[in-house]
Amino acid sequence: MDAVDLLVFGPHPDDLEIGLGGTIAKHVAHGHRVGLCDLTAGEMSSNGGVDERLAEAEAARAVLGAAWRVNLRWPDRAIGGNSEHIRAAAALVRDARPRAVAIPYGTDRHPDHVAASQVLTEAVFNSGLRRYDAGTEEDAWRPDWVCYYFINDAAPPSFLVDVSDHYEQKRRALRCHVSQFTVASTGGVATRLTSPLFEQLVESRDAQFGALAGVAFAEGVVVREPVVRTGLFRR
Repeated sequence: MDAVDLLVFGPHPDDLEIGLGGTIAKHVAHGHRVGLCDLTAGEMSSNGGVDERLAEAEAARAVLGAAWRVNLRWPDRAIGGNSEHIRAAAALVRDARPRAVAIPYGTDRHPDHVAASQVLTEAVFNSGLRRYDAGTEEDAWRPDWVCYYFINDAAPPSFLVDVSDHYEQKRRALRCHVSQFTVASTGGVATRLTSPLFEQLVESRDAQFGALAGVAFAEGVVVREPVVRTGLFRR
């Protein structure tokens, strides 16, 4: 992988768009290189096949402008079930050498999202250990920051990213995942994602975060370290 400034992990294709699509687009617009990594191909999803979902993910990458997108092809519904998962993710962090890594928040209604948060937290930590064998020739690498983003559930964020100017890109990236957000005429089934209420749920969350900050749309981020400001002035 070519080096990037920001590396964003998602458990399934479409998760990172749901939680951080606007932030990804904003970083790209500001000239930062962004890499995307899906852990699984979402083969356990009620709709869409693997090839279809991989193609949709690539289309969404192009919309957001990320430099590259890879899929580790871990088995869906078994994230963390193999000891090699942590090693593979650590190797990717060392190869990509990002300044910041974004991974799912650890509390979520979907068990895969919770498992991904745990595995990736360990992987990023191990990436920075000089004597940890990640199976790559790259030296140990510790990003400046690990940021946790929301997919389904939300909690009080450490800070908000104003994504108002890039929200239409987020919408277009999500619409690339046609198999997940619409019911196919043949063979498709209605799910929580295919309901128009799911899009409303995502947008209402981002609009609420935005309203709290005095902007149209914002995405919430949690970090485990104190956020340092230069003083008490807001701007």
